Amino acid sequence: MVASRDRSALRALLDTAVARLNGLSHINLGPAFERLGMPPVPREARTKRERVDQSYGQVHDAELPRLAERVLQQQDFEVDPQIRVQIEDLLWEEDAPPEIPKKARRELARTLELSGLAQHHDPFLRLLDRYWMTEGGGLSLGDLNALLGNGVRPISLRDEIKRHVFRNPGDWSTEALFEKLGAFEAGDARFARFLEGLVSADVLLDEDLQEVTASTINDHLRPHGIELRRTGTAGGYPVFTVVSTRLHDNGRPKNIIFASPVKPDIRFLSSLDNVIEVIEKHPGETLTYDRETPDAGLRWRDLHSWWQDKHKFSDETQVRSDLYRRLLASLPANSPGQQNFFKAYHTALPASVDHPALLPEVWLHWDPKTVKERGPEALLRFRMDFLLLLPHGQRVVLEVDGSQHYTRERGLVPDTAKYAAMVAADRDLRLSGYEVFRFGHDELKELDATEELLQDFLPRLFRRFRVSF
Repeated sequence: MVASRDRSALRALLDTAVARLNGLSHINLGPAFERLGMPPVPREARTKRERVDQSYGQVHDAELPRLAERVLQQQDFEVDPQIRVQIEDLLWEEDAPPEIPKKARRELARTLELSGLAQHHDPFLRLLDRYWMTEGGGLSLGDLNALLGNGVRPISLRDEIKRHVFRNPGDWSTEALFEKLGAFEAGDARFARFLEGLVSADVLLDEDLQEVTASTINDHLRPHGIELRRTGTAGGYPVFTVVSTRLHDNGRPKNIIFASPVKPDIRFLSSLDNVIEVIEKHPGETLTYDRETPDAGLRWRDLHSWWQDKHKFSDETQVRSDLYRRLLASLPANSPGQQNFFKAYHTALPASVDHPALLPEVWLHWDPKTVKERGPEALLRFRMDFLLLLPHGQRVVLEVDGSQHYTRERGLVPDTAKYAAMVAADRDLRLSGYEVFRFGHDELKELDATEELLQDFLPRLFRRFRVSF
């Protein structure tokens, strides 16, 4: 079995949330289970509560994050606002967001002019409603019900914002508003999303103001290794994302040479323009993706489109199956772990052309001479087992390590020199802007176990790098 992280807190919160399914009829429970991705439980002689408890009890810990996302999006029942916030925080913190120190939060709040941020009332209020508990002024749901039962409508934080920010501008500073919202004590992921919303076109409605506000915020974020970086556009306006500046700012790849089990023969057609040609002894033995990589990263749909144009297929299903067979055939026959990894990558998540494309056997460095000819100055790693090109230039290397990586004499003798070369190559990759994740071959010997491992790993990886899936 694959060890997974402790999700007991998330399970307890979801238990409270899905218990609201008890309010549905027996007839509607089945479709609700299906929409949430929960196992079906027939009615038979069970009560509604028994059906809900039995279905939820069969959800594996690895599936809880996806169930949580569906619960937050569903419309079958209302999730208590406090429970919603706690579920979101647990989900978002799994992505290992960069730390935003409290001092930086307070200092940037002191430099932001609230009147500029809140000049468009409705969009600003929608942003606050999205990320903060603006209704109830911090009262519990029970306290609110008690007050409402007495015929008294409590003054909510939302009411206070309308009064002190909109009707009487100048009553509150940005720092005072952040204090009321609880922004200084919030989790890093929630605060980051709030900042992204503050500089979005939905709130500021002016590109110049977006840029100026992001720049002001970055004056306080960058000393801590983070920034609001322009990562795309939406409707012609810039989109900003909080990212770590410690991640290398990679450019877009120009030539991706992959799926080649042999060292390619390369020559320059034009050294001035960096135009290369791969010389093949046998047609199709090396693949070269020479299109621009989208800012959203290289997805299967991009690779399928390229393959379809290359081979003039008319049927999309044929394109997918033919490319799949070609990529699988490039993997080493003596590495069933790599083959299982590639197969399980396609089955661990629901099928979608929107998933990042998994590129096997990618040639990172190329040298016309061999390592023996080049000597100790030769580059340490020529080829990567798998590569993912993710949004905003992020690059992830996935390596499958058999015993040949750290032993000699057919795995009988530990080889510290081999191990040292491997970790040195990892350091070089990381300094060049790649994130490296290693898997032991023994983890991947069985296809079912590999699929179970990736069902847990891939959602966490994609959330970490802000990949929609």
